[in-house]
Amino acid sequence: DGLLARLRRHGVTSGWAGSFEGVLHTDVAGANARLTETCARTGGLLLPFGTVNPTFPDWEEDLRRCQEECRMRGIRVFPNYHGFDLADARFARLLTAAAARRLIVQIVVAIEDERSQNPALSAAPVALAPLPDLIRRTPGARVMLLNAASRVISASNPLARRLVEAGVGFDLATLETVAGVETALRNVPGLRFSFGSHAPYFYFEAALLKLRESELSPEQDAAIRHGHAAGLLA
Repeated sequence: DGLLARLRRHGVTSGWAGSFEGVLHTDVAGANARLTETCARTGGLLLPFGTVNPTFPDWEEDLRRCQEECRMRGIRVFPNYHGFDLADARFARLLTAAAARRLIVQIVVAIEDERSQNPALSAAPVALAPLPDLIRRTPGARVMLLNAASRVISASNPLARRLVEAGVGFDLATLETVAGVETALRNVPGLRFSFGSHAPYFYFEAALLKLRESELSPEQDAAIRHGHAAGLLA
């Protein structure tokens, strides 16, 4: 209730929500069902994005349930927690199956900064190099990277341009540096940023400040706040 009140206070009318519970549970179907029930009680404010783990033997059924039973518009994958990388053939099959169902696939690159992780419980950020070529081989794939901005987006990183050219979107929750949004848009032409907060893990207001401290045109601001996300849903 506190999170919903904070979102409404800042003018949020719709947001995409995942489940931290789904990251560690083997019963992802149960976690996805509970996520759906929770989002249904928000009056449309939150749209559920289910967890799918392609290393599980029956992940196809989890994907089917996400779309057909939970009416989800997209899913989230956590490669570094679920023990696969983006060159894994199982992930390629998942991306193809999601594209066939017209589901958005959000790849969570990191949940927690590795600098604050316990060495015995560490999860390295997801390596993204295989992704551009994989997307080009997967017609209809719609992919967004979460918590990747500070690692990938820079004028000197050729991978950033390859990802943008492949149609990959980014959220800005982990973007660092002052005026980071306007700098990133200037340095990486065609970059599609969507507003993301990583709340409640991060403070929602921290993400909002990223928009306020950058000089953005009305068109850029609208695209980040809702336009790019709406385009993925269309």
